Amino acid sequence: MTIAESAQKLDRAMDLPEGVSIAAPVSAEYQSILTYDALTLVAELHRKFEPRRRELLAARVTRAAELDAGKPLDFLPDTLHVREGKWTIAPLPKALERRRIEITGPTERKMIINALNAGADSYMSDFEDSNSPSWDNQITGQINLRDAVRGTISVEQNGKTYSLNDKVAVLQVRPRGWHLDEKHVTVDGQRVSGGLFDFALFFFHNAKEQIARGAGPFFYLPKLQSHREARLWNDIFIAAQDAVGIPRGTIKATVLIETLHAAFEMEEILYELREHSAGLNAGRWDYIFSCIKVFRNNRDFCLADRSRITMTVPFMRAYALSLIKNCHKRGAPAMGGMSALIPNKKDPEANEKAMDGIRSDKRRDASDGYDGGWVAHPGLVEAAMTEFVAVLGDKPNQIEKQLDDVDFTAADLLDFRPEGPISETGLRTNINVGIQYLGAWMDGNGCVPIHGLMEDAATAEISRAQVWSWIRSPKGILDDGRKVTAEMVRALIPQELEKIRALLGAGYKDTYMRAANLFGDMCVATELEDFLTLPAYERMD
Repeated sequence: MTIAESAQKLDRAMDLPEGVSIAAPVSAEYQSILTYDALTLVAELHRKFEPRRRELLAARVTRAAELDAGKPLDFLPDTLHVREGKWTIAPLPKALERRRIEITGPTERKMIINALNAGADSYMSDFEDSNSPSWDNQITGQINLRDAVRGTISVEQNGKTYSLNDKVAVLQVRPRGWHLDEKHVTVDGQRVSGGLFDFALFFFHNAKEQIARGAGPFFYLPKLQSHREARLWNDIFIAAQDAVGIPRGTIKATVLIETLHAAFEMEEILYELREHSAGLNAGRWDYIFSCIKVFRNNRDFCLADRSRITMTVPFMRAYALSLIKNCHKRGAPAMGGMSALIPNKKDPEANEKAMDGIRSDKRRDASDGYDGGWVAHPGLVEAAMTEFVAVLGDKPNQIEKQLDDVDFTAADLLDFRPEGPISETGLRTNINVGIQYLGAWMDGNGCVPIHGLMEDAATAEISRAQVWSWIRSPKGILDDGRKVTAEMVRALIPQELEKIRALLGAGYKDTYMRAANLFGDMCVATELEDFLTLPAYERMD
């Protein structure tokens, strides 16, 4: 039976709203999420807002072409009145005043329990970069979050029961970005937006329950490239709140500044969401990827090995401090980004090095003025929290800290140093990480520990984009004098694949070979694909 035939059979078996089709298996448990009323909200929001999403995605293409043609990237002249105006975001709810450490991770059941119990102030449960968007992952994730909101989530594993503590972190949810579809669900023959689908299902089933419990509904918004894209989310929030009968402004959302375009529109993004804003977050890894992507056709653009691009290099420092200034100026929380380091229980020396890295990263964030920061592992919460408490004491945040002496220009945000060194080790690491991550992602796992770091789609994107850039830039020269070429990359890929095979042993699957082929094709392609996950998603079931 074809997928289309299965969908027709399913449509007859389920009570679906008019125009809605699902081309995927729907168990009785899945039907508890994919209810008629929930899908009606999805359909209503799709019909009202999908034309605008498509228009904004087309605007991304137009803007990229303008930059390729030499138009300078700068702050917007027609929104100067917003940047110079006197306004602040709406007051924060009590539950979002204290966010010193936020832990993040996918919507896997045990991960949710461990994260909520980890001692962090907040937990961002992720349908995006640390999640592989298979149909089962998306719907099972909704089930898991529904149970977590109600405090009934538990897992039996190896004779032990995992359940929630009495005191847990505040839950926030990150839906997918505007560029991603949910290919299994169509409305009037059109695929729905993955982000809208994730948001609408979670919101419909949980908003009133969260309000009754005093904490929510709260969201993180990824991959925005403009204030107009933030305005779209704001209008969706208004429509959704009206549809389920809760007051406007109840939803609160933090925007990840993880594109270079958004860095030039921070205040405008806060302004568009001011009734629903919970501040901004420094999405550092995707931000580096975005910088590479924006200047993909500039032959003078080149960045050093990924390990050299720290938060202290010029363009990242300008980005980090500008975010704090813009947030605090508008009464909004400024959230530091992810430290991808993870504990290493097998190697005490490596573990202490990782812990030192975490402490240093969070110490800098707290001292700069951030109100909190991210970690990727429960074992890092205490060390990271200690650094923020050392600066903030008992205060829930430091929004009162105004960086009046910070005044970065467009040139500062575009000061892309260092350009070197580029090493064979760095090149091999990019290839190895890209293949390992993509192979796991295609097998359904979007959050993967690799070489002592917790990798997600963002770091895989940097790996792929850097290799592509080094091939094309005249500055893509290894520190031993060799030019990075497509032939060199093609030769290294099977070598790194063999290392992965040896490392994973029985865990090695054919998805890694498929990942190597896809990764290699994308690295040597004439054009840089916007997102690694777009073609990979089409190859998933």
